[in-house]
Amino acid sequence: MAQDAHNVLEQVAEERSPQDYPQAPEKSKWDHLWPVIACGAGLFSDGYLNGVIGSVSTMLATIYPKEYAESTAQSNVSSVTFASTLLGNLLFGWTSDHWSRKWSLFVSTVIIIVFAALSTGSYGAGGSIQGSGEYPAGSVSCAESTGELKSGTRHRWFILFTNVQIDAGFVVAALVPMIVARIAGDDHLRVAWYVRFESLRKDADDFHRRICMGLGVIPPLSLLYLRLKLHEPEAFTTASMVKAKTPWVLCIKFYWFRLTIVSLIWLLYNFSSYAFNIFSSQILANLLGENSSLWVSFGWNTLLTSFYMPGCIAGSWLSDWSGPKKALGYSVLVQEIIGFIMAGCYSYLYRPSLVAAFVVVYGIFIALGELGPGDNIGLIASKTCATSVRGKYYGIAEPSRGTLVMLYNQYANSDPVKAGQYPFFIASTLCIVTAGLALFLLPHIGQDTIEKEDERFRAYLIENNCDVGQLGIKRGQMLETELAAVESAKLAL
Repeated sequence: MAQDAHNVLEQVAEERSPQDYPQAPEKSKWDHLWPVIACGAGLFSDGYLNGVIGSVSTMLATIYPKEYAESTAQSNVSSVTFASTLLGNLLFGWTSDHWSRKWSLFVSTVIIIVFAALSTGSYGAGGSIQGSGEYPAGSVSCAESTGELKSGTRHRWFILFTNVQIDAGFVVAALVPMIVARIAGDDHLRVAWYVRFESLRKDADDFHRRICMGLGVIPPLSLLYLRLKLHEPEAFTTASMVKAKTPWVLCIKFYWFRLTIVSLIWLLYNFSSYAFNIFSSQILANLLGENSSLWVSFGWNTLLTSFYMPGCIAGSWLSDWSGPKKALGYSVLVQEIIGFIMAGCYSYLYRPSLVAAFVVVYGIFIALGELGPGDNIGLIASKTCATSVRGKYYGIAEPSRGTLVMLYNQYANSDPVKAGQYPFFIASTLCIVTAGLALFLLPHIGQDTIEKEDERFRAYLIENNCDVGQLGIKRGQMLETELAAVESAKLAL
């Protein structure tokens, strides 16, 4: 029956003459590409701010060893991050479907700027700037915008301006604390945490700017103009539910299984990504010992984090060549082998004299994580559902980040060897599960999956007597022939 409805719509489309369609001016390659950049590049700030908090935490533990050890700040930050990520993804997932992709992104950018600035100037209690709309609004808009690019390169461009941006943020987040700590020295880490500007007036207030956190304000500021110029993606203008009521029961029946698989894969991947990234500087500081300068451990952490880049850049091409499903599945199988080697040899690698070997093996492990799930999980979440529910679908799948980070906190301060060894045992085991889920339960994702998925979901709605004439942002402006096709399809069923 769904096929009958689909055939009716295809037949009407073939019978239309070219005069039925408004002719848009031909776009240049830059016209097609810059919306992808504008939608995805804001994730650099997310990567930077997620990464830098680990180094800031290490600084605070050095400046205030007793107070920080007895504080609940670490677990509180993880808890706040999880809660705000959940809220932000659900909220902006809904607004990006029912209001606007463009303006959801713009509001998200403003939120990042404001709260990064507030974090920079804050005193006392910690906080989190997570929970913005960069993931649901940015990623789904980026995915839809790649539909206008050349077939065979669409996955690549999506990854280059989503996950590669996040990983570049991680690298810069490792580099900045190293430079600042080297300049300040271990005896002046308060300068690394903040910079004091004294007014010439004796009674003037002191102003404090956190360097490491404050730099996170700059990238989203540079994107404000581009995002203001954005137009809604073409797929969103024709297939969104901005003017329609969401048929929740039908959506759940159609996508519940696929969404569950995508969410599980994302949950498992985040343990080996965000958990390791947040605590890598602390692991290295423990490994090097108390007599090593903090900037040295930050330097090794910078080298370690640099392994993200070859993994994610190579993975962007791999995704186009082999498809996201295979790229993810086979990469985590290789990662699992490296992880078990790392766990088994950790008691030997956990020596200051072998820190170079530790960094290389660990770097290969995380590079493989970016090659597969890091590059492809956001792409899979963006392209395995219809445009009309893409924001909500993505917003539900993504908030798993942070859950396993809190699990790691339960034993992060126990025996240092076990604290480093256990994550690799757990992550490697989860890699096997992830590979099985991806290779056996995910659908094939091709270059034109977005268009095909919209057609599949539209036919399903017609089959279940939904008024698909309300889809799109220009309600009531459908061609009479298209409305007739919808009615004919309903009668045929």
